[in-house]
Amino acid sequence: MPLTDYISSDYVNAANKLKGKKARRRIVAYVESYDDILFWRMILSRFEDDTRYFEVMLPSRTNLNKGKKQALLSIMRQGAGSNMMACVDADYDYLIQGMTFQSEFMLSSPYVVHTYAYAIENLQCYAPSLHNVCVMATLNDHNIFDFETFLAEYSRAIFPLFVWSIMLYRKREYSRFSITDFNRVAEIRHSRVHETESNIAKVRHKVRVKLNELRRQYPNKKEEYLRTKDSLLQLGVTPETTYLYVQGHHLFDCVVAPTVQAICDELRREREREIRQRAQHIVQLQNELSAYTKSQSDIPTMLKKNMGYMNADVYQKIIKDVEKIISGG
Repeated sequence: MPLTDYISSDYVNAANKLKGKKARRRIVAYVESYDDILFWRMILSRFEDDTRYFEVMLPSRTNLNKGKKQALLSIMRQGAGSNMMACVDADYDYLIQGMTFQSEFMLSSPYVVHTYAYAIENLQCYAPSLHNVCVMATLNDHNIFDFETFLAEYSRAIFPLFVWSIMLYRKREYSRFSITDFNRVAEIRHSRVHETESNIAKVRHKVRVKLNELRRQYPNKKEEYLRTKDSLLQLGVTPETTYLYVQGHHLFDCVVAPTVQAICDELRREREREIRQRAQHIVQLQNELSAYTKSQSDIPTMLKKNMGYMNADVYQKIIKDVEKIISGG
């Protein structure tokens, strides 16, 4: 295996010195997957100047090993420092507050930056940005749905059960109620514009059923539940923003994407009706409809490209953490 696969912060520092005093310092940033490279590049690029630049990459140069564990292991083994860092999804590791080795290392290492939200997908689903996603996908700026209210109500519905999930994960007592179990209760797979309120009502019902079941299984957990709830509030999780902290790909696939799809379907029908009403003859109608169809984009792709999360509080926390690393403290 080549020596370059064992890059350490000292190695990068030595390589930087070989380039001369005036050369920009290279800082290596390990990420979990190819999909994460652009997200972290957009964050780190704002800190590049004539003295430093970042190279965002997967942990290994010799194989396709990737993932959070691999990124963290790389800086553990190779020696993190001012020239090397790891940029990872928070997952539950942020909220369980050091109850596992991985969580403790992620939170204690000064050279690990995490998303605070469960994953990048959660930020791509940031509620205030979703109307713009609809506009990108449909080229129709008619605001027919309140995404902020929807995700706030959804978050309130799942918050009590989410507290249980974190509480059991902190105690490693999740065998009877895993993240997968939580997701089954919290999912909204199919949606129409007029069904959003009833979908949230269904989630509330499923949450109540599961809460009653958990209370029967764990009758002496009330005080611990209240302590966990207070802890989550202090960490920035509120009943209105819980959606940012649940499993990211589940939120993306089973809650937000179906809802955005339903809104975009309605917006597209509206735009097509408008074209039919305004077309002066059949040729113009066919041309306009054809052009409009070609200009549309699929919802998952538009959500993946969504960068409207930059005003989110959790995003600003990430920026501050990178600033600390750059400033050396």
